Parts: sequence; structure tokens; C-alpha cells
Amino acid sequence: MATVEALSICSDEELVAHFRKGRKEAFAELVRRYERELYGYLRRYLRDGSLAEDVFQNTFLQVYLKIELYEKGRPVRPWLYTIATRQAIDAMRRNGRHQSVSLHRIRDDQESAEGDDMTGWLACKEINPLDAAEGEERSLVVRAAVEQLPEFLRQVVLLGYYQGLKYREIAEILDIPLGTVKSRLHTALEKLQAIWTATPALNEV
Repeated sequence: MATVEALSICSDEELVAHFRKGRKEAFAELVRRYERELYGYLRRYLRDGSLAEDVFQNTFLQVYLKIELYEKGRPVRPWLYTIATRQAIDAMRRNGRHQSVSLHRIRDDQESAEGDDMTGWLACKEINPLDAAEGEERSLVVRAAVEQLPEFLRQVVLLGYYQGLKYREIAEILDIPLGTVKSRLHTALEKLQAIWTATPALNEV
């Protein structure tokens, strides 16, 4: 049996396997491992820290209560995002709220669109302090632009470019075809470019 220390180096899938065998320490490790990442995602998704905390707790309550429904071999990270996203959507419906998300960086992906003016400075990379200050200002500009996108486009932008999930994982999380994910991301970039071009103040950043 794996010790508590050994659990910290287990893969997510191994942790779930241990938990299904009754190791509650494995569940605690999974929560610890994803606490910061998932809470951060939910806070940006919901724009409400208190609601994000509630949804985070509900997400892992669902994991705890329905662990037997987990399909062996399924990647755990997108599975957790699927649960968290559905819990967030349910929470917003109960509260009569709409989604609003932020974009601070974009991850390189061989399948992502190329040639957009915005993609160059959206790319995540190591930069010096002066560049970091400029990047922070730009991130605020990008966030303002992203918040003008329709809800269904903001959704894929957050998952794809902020959380760094792959197209197939986003498709699984949102329960939409892979081609739809690609087309939405492409459309989102086009709309962001249009917003960027049409807003003089943005071009000065």
C-alpha cells in the first residue's frame, strides 16, 4: 500500500485508483493538487470568489460521492474540469447569472490559428521586468476584449488559452464536437482581432 508520502508522486489516475480502493488520503491529495488550479479557473469563470469556493467544494463532493462512475483509464484532469464546468453552469443558472471570463495568456498549440496579430504578444514566455509591466497592462486590455465575446466563445477561450487544455479535452468538457471547438477558437481570435483593430485605445498599448 502506498504511503502518504508516496501518494504525492502518484499520477492523477493512480490517485483515483487508490481512492476507489478506499484510500481517503488519495482523495485528499487530489484535492490538494488541484485546489489552486481549479479554484483559479472557477473564480475567473464566475468572477465571484465566494461562488467559486462553493462550486469548488461541490465539484469535489461530486467526485467523492460518484467516484465509482469514473471510467478507468480516463484522463483525470479534463474529467475534473468537466465536473467543475457543469457545476459552475448549474450555479449560474440558479443565480440567474451569465458567464464572464478573463484571458491572460495563450499557450502554443500546433493546431491553433497562425498569423493573427494578437497571438504574438498573447504568447506565454519568459520576459524581463519591463516587459512584465507592459504585459500586465496588455492583459487588462485583452481581458476587456474577451469580455465582449459571446458566452460560447469566452468559454472555449478560457479553457483553451488560459487553462491550456487541448482541443479534444475541451470538446469532452463542453460535450461538443472537436471541429466545433476549433471553429469557435478560430472565430474567437478573429473577433478579438476585430475588437483590437476597431478600438484606438487598445492599439496604443
